[in-house]
Amino acid sequence: MSAEDPAGYEGKGKEIQIADLEEAERLKQEGNNHFRSKAWEEALAHYRSALGYLPRREHEPPREPTEPSGQPDLEVVGLSPSEAPSATPPQPNIGETPEMVKMRAVLNGNVAACYVQLGEHNKVVEACTEALADDPTYVKALQRRAASNEAIASWSALTSAQEDYRTLLKLLPESSPQRSEIDRMLRNLGPRIEMKRKEEMGDDGQTEGTWKQLPRFASQRGFLSNFGLSTDNFKFEPSGQGGYSVNFSR
Repeated sequence: MSAEDPAGYEGKGKEIQIADLEEAERLKQEGNNHFRSKAWEEALAHYRSALGYLPRREHEPPREPTEPSGQPDLEVVGLSPSEAPSATPPQPNIGETPEMVKMRAVLNGNVAACYVQLGEHNKVVEACTEALADDPTYVKALQRRAASNEAIASWSALTSAQEDYRTLLKLLPESSPQRSEIDRMLRNLGPRIEMKRKEEMGDDGQTEGTWKQLPRFASQRGFLSNFGLSTDNFKFEPSGQGGYSVNFSR
């Protein structure tokens, strides 16, 4: 195992890689059976075990989109090339195959589906982000992440949901019945984002509201004045990743 090969796959033979992929598929199918039985915790455990047989991701290879649905991905394969928007060819890590990358995205998507059922929206967002790192056009992961960010309902989360819905409109065909619902969600999100922005930033849209959410020592104007600064020197913007970016100006 080398520093460039954290999962140890560079030194594995092809037969072992195939065996690992087959074991991951077996565990995934068992997880699917538990999911159908509404045994969410058992399904989650099997999906996570399956991920343990795959190499860890070192970068974010773009992938072909996976078929949208409210259920977990019960098959490894996604849409056929004729049904899917074009995507840049995948760029697997050293020693891993495109099938492993696809399987990893599907399993993380299924982990997210379990967390949806368990009502753990922050974990849904995390799992979907993992899936999208392997497959940026993974429709179900975008849908689940957007829905959970709406449930989290912070300014940053709602802004992230807005971005995901806009991405979905680019991916879904014009004939998709989902487009009208996404358009409706986007219309409703605008006022909600503005309301949350004012709530978190303060009624005047400035930074005071956000400073109140920071640790007490940093929120004190007296602390900042020791450095010739005030809250007016900082502007907070949602990062789209569940937090904020801070812009400083004199």
